[in-house]
Amino acid sequence: MTERAVIFQVAGEQLLGILHPAQRPPLDSVAAEPGSSQCGVVIVVGGPQYRVGSHRQFLLLARYLAAHGIPVLRFDYRGMGDATGAMRDFEAVDADITAAIDAFQSELPELQDIIIWGLCDGASAALGYAYRDPRVIGLVLLNPWMRTEQGLAKAYLRQYYLRRLVSLDFWSGLIRGRLNPLASARSLLGMVGKVLRHSPAASTATPTQQGIDLNQPLPERMAAGWRLFQGSLLLILSGDDLTAAEFRDTARQSPAWRGLLEQSRVCIRELPEANHTFSKREWRDQVAQWTVEWVHAFSPF
Repeated sequence: MTERAVIFQVAGEQLLGILHPAQRPPLDSVAAEPGSSQCGVVIVVGGPQYRVGSHRQFLLLARYLAAHGIPVLRFDYRGMGDATGAMRDFEAVDADITAAIDAFQSELPELQDIIIWGLCDGASAALGYAYRDPRVIGLVLLNPWMRTEQGLAKAYLRQYYLRRLVSLDFWSGLIRGRLNPLASARSLLGMVGKVLRHSPAASTATPTQQGIDLNQPLPERMAAGWRLFQGSLLLILSGDDLTAAEFRDTARQSPAWRGLLEQSRVCIRELPEANHTFSKREWRDQVAQWTVEWVHAFSPF
């Protein structure tokens, strides 16, 4: 293994990354020879999380990509894992991502283009960052975090309550007295109330190149980041995940998201049975394979 630690600084704090240089691909791989790549992948973690990932997903993904000719850097941003500093949320990691890309290119000077790979609010952080860094040519976004109270309620109604209504276990428990019908009804009505609660109308204005209006709700800010970013996007969504369900519902219904998922630069992949963190090996392997195929499809290998 040629993996090695990379230490870099942000505002006086020390961050740790693990570099995975591109390896010689297997004989049956379609990847190019090592050294020919000028494109690398930076993994931005979803939090609270660190560089290994749930079920070692980020570690395994990085090794898979490197084995197929794609160099990778995964790192801890400030306040997480082995990095020093105060813990921060996904909307306050821009400087950390910039420093990680700088360190990546310093270690591998042949890198000209960067793809950011992010899960959950790591994907949201990538959308808020990428349009301002010309080095970033692509985004791989998995189950992006687009949480609002109303959006969560809609997703919960669709993912949980509708499934319960067609579930034999639910009706069996209700008939046999294992479930409290009044409590279930109150819970359902509470969710419906959140869905129907008045919320400010979403802006349909196209964002300017000066940036994103931070006063807008998170879904509108993410749509603005999507519009401002000029590169390609791979969107991977789980079928058994409230976060992915909320993203689907919002992107389908919000005026700010109209037409964004239908753009020719967007590739969408779905894993109907997968959960939020792709906890089964078959799901993680599929995500890794889709990532390699997508990167090779448009990158100068």
